Amino acid sequence: MIHRHAFDFVPRGLRAFAAGLLTIVLLAGPARAIETDAKQAFIVDYDTGTVLLEKNADEQMHPSSMSKLMTLYVLFDHLKSGSIKLDDELPVSDKAWKMGGSKMFVPNGGKVKVEDLIRGIAIQSGNDACIVVAEGVAGSEDAFADQMNQKAKQLGLANSTFKNATGWPDPGHLVTARDLGILARHLIADFPEYYHYFNEIDFTYNGIKQGNRNPLLYKNLGADGLKTGHTEEGGYGEVGSAKRGDRRLIMVLNGMDTMKMRAEESEKLIDWGFNEYNNYALFKAGDTVSDAEVWLGNAPTVPLVVQSSVVVTLPRKSRHGMKVTVSYDGPIAAPIAKGAPIAKLVVTAPDAPPIQIPLVAGADVGTLGFTGRITAALEHVIWGPTK
Repeated sequence: MIHRHAFDFVPRGLRAFAAGLLTIVLLAGPARAIETDAKQAFIVDYDTGTVLLEKNADEQMHPSSMSKLMTLYVLFDHLKSGSIKLDDELPVSDKAWKMGGSKMFVPNGGKVKVEDLIRGIAIQSGNDACIVVAEGVAGSEDAFADQMNQKAKQLGLANSTFKNATGWPDPGHLVTARDLGILARHLIADFPEYYHYFNEIDFTYNGIKQGNRNPLLYKNLGADGLKTGHTEEGGYGEVGSAKRGDRRLIMVLNGMDTMKMRAEESEKLIDWGFNEYNNYALFKAGDTVSDAEVWLGNAPTVPLVVQSSVVVTLPRKSRHGMKVTVSYDGPIAAPIAKGAPIAKLVVTAPDAPPIQIPLVAGADVGTLGFTGRITAALEHVIWGPTK
């Protein structure tokens, strides 16, 4: 028999929660949409993984300098492993010095500190800095691109291929907006010690001061990263992130016609995401949500527990219509092992897709002895199943 138990619920204040929640809620699609002039768009709540907006999010596109986020991810990964250090100096090849497009202006034949190269990429979008990093870390740009693709596969970037370290136009150098969103989330989560570089407004190197190209950083929006890009093939794009209070959003836009359009769309969509949606904390990890009936067990019920904290992202106007339901096929036959998935928590709200979260047994339940089983069977015959 399927048991369903719905109950009114008043959310607690927002709390930090387990990383496991991301996998649970990532399946939830966009609840509402807003028009945007971007050809590709993707907005996601950093904590819950709930997608607020997607437009051609899985369409391959030319990422231009936004793909430098993967260059920096690979570099940060080497820093974290200890294979290189921030104060190490990498040599500048003739290829790096001659590289066109946006530049850090590295000295031909000289050496550049790794930390300066990070700023030269994150702030100045230096193509020359990317080549120095690629050659210094992997020996060649092609070998470094192989590392980028290996890392992309590990991170779950299912529809992206990197051919170079700079984002320089190449027919095979393609990513998706969703993949860039996943990459941005990993940069923030995996390397908090290096994320601050994306928030720096300007950087002076070789006597040349350049400002950060991210338009969101110059407005009071809570923005603190990540990277813009532009090529004729891809148009103007941006991977941005902003935090207000306990919430963080990640936004990916591409395919816009002008810098002005990029700045306006970025501001509009970030404000929309924060104003129209909110996060609601329902349960902490380990909370007992309800109890399930047990059949032929040495306990009449078993607690139903959430393993990870449950926080949901919903349109603000849908909060009052939210319903939380527990569903299980019961009574559940003993024996029951603690931690076994035996039920599910279902959260529904207007204008939002349902969210299903597994519930596990909060305790071991053994079987009744022979006499107990006979007594339970007789009671079942006489009184029928428990209602």
